[in-house]
Amino acid sequence: MVIPQSFDTFRRACSLFATGVTVATVRAIDGTPHGLTVNSFTSVSLDPPLILICIDHDASVISCFLESSHFAVNVLGQEQRELSMRFATRGMDRFDGIAWTPGVSGAPLIPEALAHFECRKTNTIEAGDHTIFIGQVEEMGVREGRPLLFFASSYAALK
Repeated sequence: MVIPQSFDTFRRACSLFATGVTVATVRAIDGTPHGLTVNSFTSVSLDPPLILICIDHDASVISCFLESSHFAVNVLGQEQRELSMRFATRGMDRFDGIAWTPGVSGAPLIPEALAHFECRKTNTIEAGDHTIFIGQVEEMGVREGRPLLFFASSYAALK
């Protein structure tokens, strides 16, 4: 077993795994939309269709995800870098001035996302400093385009 030399080494090693960029969204009990940029997203199962996202316990919106029965994951295209940065910024209304539509479940869907997954939350798992949210996909949509990527702590694009 290899033990990370330090937190910084572990973080750098993880950053060398290229990921897509998503914005996970949810509606609070009062109907207010909330969301955050997430690159810890993966498919879990085809039958039933399950996905997962991981959210830091310090995220300001985690309580909304814990309280809601549904959430959405919006896969961003390479032209949506500014949107990704906005939803990664703390201390602001991330949806202020952002066009969105409610999905079937009510979870916010971001126009022009390459894909969206509307999920019923089926499980949460506490894991270190994050909570893993597992969702069963109930609705989804796709469009053509190139993905927004994140690699070595920077945005990247397919060539």
